[in-house]
Amino acid sequence: MKIRYLYQGGKKRCLTMSYDDCPPEDIRLVELFNKYHIKGTFHLISNKLRDTYCITPEQVKTVYAGHEVSCHSLTHPFFDQIPKEELMYEMLEDKRNLEAMCGYPVRGMSYPNGIITEDVLTCLKACGFVYARTAASSENFKLPQDFMQWTGTCHHSHDIISKIEQFRSSYYAANASPLFYIWGHSFEFPRNTENNSWAMIEEFCDKFTATFEDSVWYATNIEIYDYITAQRSLSFSVDRTMVYNGAAISVWLDVDGQPVEVKPGVKHLV
Repeated sequence: MKIRYLYQGGKKRCLTMSYDDCPPEDIRLVELFNKYHIKGTFHLISNKLRDTYCITPEQVKTVYAGHEVSCHSLTHPFFDQIPKEELMYEMLEDKRNLEAMCGYPVRGMSYPNGIITEDVLTCLKACGFVYARTAASSENFKLPQDFMQWTGTCHHSHDIISKIEQFRSSYYAANASPLFYIWGHSFEFPRNTENNSWAMIEEFCDKFTATFEDSVWYATNIEIYDYITAQRSLSFSVDRTMVYNGAAISVWLDVDGQPVEVKPGVKHLV
């Protein structure tokens, strides 16, 4: 019996978008994602939401509806230059503020200034965060082994349009469960350079969805975390004819070329 792991709904590939800092350009970016049925995660600095330049607290729930609101710290400090108590305050207060605005528990974040230390990791886990995105680029389509140090494929300025073909035809993409993870800041698009413009990101969305249509799972960061965590927790019988799913969500497998939904509980594969 040959088993391959699939994404939600039996999809073989996944795309997620991840944007920081809550600038007003997020409104246009969300509208663009909605047009192409793409999902994004938006990492917000809750103190900035009071600035005249940024999205307002009253707008958060409606602007980001259908997407994910995530943390990016209260004031965007350098995490390696503040005491542990201030680190805890930065993250818990950002979490508290955003949860009040969006109306659900906020469980993810992205590292301000890309700074990660052991103290930061310990603090984030104690505060209830389950994933955190770095400011690095892997330049591949692999899932993270450690969601607390989640490195995306690339920043949106890394010629993402040319990567669509790699995502379609590379050996890893064709044989594993590839994830195309793009991150950046929407305030960068008005710079209007070759790989950093509104025209570029719309061309990417248009070409990507035209290439894959509905064969890709368009997901937020937290949806991916929850799904892969459930998938990695499956328990198989020794002969692989049965599998136990202890999660609250379904997981999909490809069993000898056929998609199989594994609902919570025991599933007989043959």
